[in-house]
Amino acid sequence: MSGAGTRRTAGAGSDDGACSQRSTIGPAGYSFVELIFVAGLVVILTTMAVPAVAGAVDEMNATAAARFLVTRLRLARLEAVKRSTAIGFRFQARGTRYEFVLYADGNGDGVRSRDIGRGVDFPIGGPERLPDAFPGVDFGFLSGVPPIDETTGTAGGDPIRLGTADILTFSPAGSATSGTLYFRGKGNQQYAIRVLGVTGRVRLWRFDPATRTWTAR
Repeated sequence: MSGAGTRRTAGAGSDDGACSQRSTIGPAGYSFVELIFVAGLVVILTTMAVPAVAGAVDEMNATAAARFLVTRLRLARLEAVKRSTAIGFRFQARGTRYEFVLYADGNGDGVRSRDIGRGVDFPIGGPERLPDAFPGVDFGFLSGVPPIDETTGTAGGDPIRLGTADILTFSPAGSATSGTLYFRGKGNQQYAIRVLGVTGRVRLWRFDPATRTWTAR
């Protein structure tokens, strides 16, 4: 009797201990403290990764915008040759953003603001804005960036350097308006597109903040 009672008491004690141990074990066999540690580690690693991911996205947006603009200008040059008609982009500031519209010459004297206002030079497509397709990218300058065509000073003011009309025209002969378009990304990305008047050649440049120099891309 005594031995049986002892065995039952021991068995009951073992069941209570098992219940107590199970209450501290997670569904996958981990203790509650271990799960909290892993969750905290995930949060820390995620927080560290977010700036790197955001920076990579900004870089991709700026690079894609640069390629888009270069391609857009080169296609406009080809369109002018194909149509045997002057084709021009007119750039305008709209609040804090810039938009550009492609126009075709309607009277043989090139794309002009006056003729656009009179409806003689007509649009080919609607207004385009870089931030609409590439968030965080627009015409402008990073602080302290030197002009691409000067060795001293800093760029500022109007990032569309095409003369007073801000119209970039490509002629049927393949020549173009000389000028430079400056644009920047959301982060530390600064680009410039230079158009050479005689040849109509379009070249992309990027500013390196580390060396403070412009490099052709």
